[in-house]
Amino acid sequence: MAAAAASMLKTTFFILKPTYKIPVSSSLFQSHFIRSIPNKRTLHSNNRRHYQLTRKFCSSQLTQEQSHTSRSNVIEILEERGLLEAITGDNLRSICTDSSLRVYCGFDPTAESLHLGNLIGIIVLSWFLRCGHSAVALVGGATGRVGDPSGKSLERPELDIASLERNIAGISDIILKVLGHISTDNNSIKVLNNYDWWKDVKLLDFLKDVGRFARVNTMMAKESVKRRLEASDQGLSYTEFTYQLLQGYDFVHLFKTENITVQIGGSDQWGNITAGTELIRKLHQSDSAYGLTFPLLLKSDGTKFGKSEDGAIWLSPSMLSPYKFYQYFFSIPDSDVVRFLKILTFLSLDEIKEIEIEMKSTGYLQNSAQKRLAEEVTRFVHGEDGLQEAIKATEALKPGSETRLDWKTIEGIAEDVPSCSLSYDEVLDLGVVDLSVSTGLIESKSAARRLLKQGGLYLNNGRVDNEGKKISVDDIVDGKVLLLSAGKKNKMVVRIA
Repeated sequence: MAAAAASMLKTTFFILKPTYKIPVSSSLFQSHFIRSIPNKRTLHSNNRRHYQLTRKFCSSQLTQEQSHTSRSNVIEILEERGLLEAITGDNLRSICTDSSLRVYCGFDPTAESLHLGNLIGIIVLSWFLRCGHSAVALVGGATGRVGDPSGKSLERPELDIASLERNIAGISDIILKVLGHISTDNNSIKVLNNYDWWKDVKLLDFLKDVGRFARVNTMMAKESVKRRLEASDQGLSYTEFTYQLLQGYDFVHLFKTENITVQIGGSDQWGNITAGTELIRKLHQSDSAYGLTFPLLLKSDGTKFGKSEDGAIWLSPSMLSPYKFYQYFFSIPDSDVVRFLKILTFLSLDEIKEIEIEMKSTGYLQNSAQKRLAEEVTRFVHGEDGLQEAIKATEALKPGSETRLDWKTIEGIAEDVPSCSLSYDEVLDLGVVDLSVSTGLIESKSAARRLLKQGGLYLNNGRVDNEGKKISVDDIVDGKVLLLSAGKKNKMVVRIA
């Protein structure tokens, strides 16, 4: 019966009067009494593996610029760093310094990993944590079955249950791992799955309690709906049409059971977020629920930030190595790097200003700002160990580098450069010139000899200056692998089978 109800729920919809959108430039500061909300932590649960996980963080100090009051004003910090698009009520500015808030951000499980574009939501959550608030990351085990039409020109492909469960697990692990690197005082991050309450919702009860607030004309006016109807020949499916109903009720549920009063999301989520705040106002006669949106990550040329020629920049090390993640930031143009230092790092604005001044100086070392950006974001996502792995792999790819190579380091870059496998007997006592040709690194022996004479042929980052050099046991790194280089950029990892 529950399954049938859940299925029928996809064809139910409502619409809510949109909350007035206050631009972040507004200077209004209204005092506002917040109604206290009962802290009913009665979460729905079952025996399935779900992620109601909490991680405590170690204590630390905020930077000097963030500690001007007993509780730093997170709204002002977000605004100063370019992380604030709009808020539903300007009195949130004062409320966030008067009391500890609970805030949540939703993540749809459309893949096994979040990508760089999703990172901004985690960063905003982390700023709330750093300012003494607590946070919930909501993974859409239920809403992911429907698909959010916001910002999409076509309907998302339907995911099977096994893929959905795998994605939920992967995303939940990433969120806890990344936010576990943040230092705050006595605060926690919790990851929830909205399927844990949606599976128990009965259709008729939902229509009676919530559906009566639906207004189709308001629903049609939502930006996500209008864009799909105007821009796509396929229009909008009825399933996607109801998405804002589900997300709006998520806020109601979390407001009631988790004492959450703030929902954050990308600027394309404004309609879904205000659906929730308006529903809370009507169901609970409360004006103490707020929405906050942050800008989507775009480069100065209008293209999406977080995409490469090879696809998305994933946060999971199993889908993208820390080395390749680190390297992505070196492609950021100078015109964007200062803005991304403000958005994606926790460096003080004074330090970022110093970097900006240094970039304009005559003695500036090219890509130094990008290097700092790469270090800070990689450390945040992959931890100090991941950053050191990325730096070590970067050094390993430099011909002539004095970094000691080991099997793990070479394997760490193997997915990013060509590789092949040869038997031990095929490699031992084979000339380096012959090996460079047989592996496909260089097209001919004559070209290999010419490169060697020019000083451009390397074995394990050591320059080969003897045409008669043959592979010995000592050359095979940890008895498992070789690294050949033709010049600075062309590499070949040779695995010894």
